[in-house]
Amino acid sequence: MIRLSVNINKIATLRNARGGNIPDVQKAAIDCERFGAQGITVHPRPDERHIRYNDVRLLKPLLTTEFNIEGYPSRQFIELVTEVKPTQVTLVPDPPDAITSNAGWDTITHEDFLKDVIAEFKAHGIRTSIFVETDIRRIENAVKTGTDRVELYTEPYARMFPENPAKAIQPFIEAAKAANACGLGINAGHDLNLQNLRFFAENIPRLLEVSIGHALISDALYFGLENTIQMYLACLRP
Repeated sequence: MIRLSVNINKIATLRNARGGNIPDVQKAAIDCERFGAQGITVHPRPDERHIRYNDVRLLKPLLTTEFNIEGYPSRQFIELVTEVKPTQVTLVPDPPDAITSNAGWDTITHEDFLKDVIAEFKAHGIRTSIFVETDIRRIENAVKTGTDRVELYTEPYARMFPENPAKAIQPFIEAAKAANACGLGINAGHDLNLQNLRFFAENIPRLLEVSIGHALISDALYFGLENTIQMYLACLRP
């Protein structure tokens, strides 16, 4: 079974727009788990425009499923992750002002940097994943960083899917095969939704986990959170 990790950043964005604690980020995370999500993802950024660092600390003792913290490995981020000790940390190459993640790591250029950061996380018993595109050389080189998994950046797939699903998925199939051959676990995320998720899940060999936030939380406005999570889980079932 491919695991669904719900990214709750957009819940925090809505809360921060008004101030106060509505909607309640902690309750939303607990509800996502109660409704069937097998993980919770957060992506704290330096400006705390959605998930705040303290949200991450408050969530950890409440969660019963896998906790995945995404982010650029600044010293502040590293200290937060090693303090909280989530199940998984996903490293993304975002600059501080990025609206959303929009590129994968160049694991060749940044091999030494990633190797040092990942060694620090693994010393704390935290599983690591790094955000990558479908470049086979960079996926193969990811092994040298010591990472446990790679997360495939799926925005190009989502963009091309409506016009040509077979063409859209092909680079990701090849990337997944390369990751499998190297012994890397495979996660995926970015712009996956109810229209394109099932096809992706059916075609990517040994996909372990998808992280979905914007589309899922948006769908929940129409279908309700519980029903929406069940709809996404149905896309992941064989």
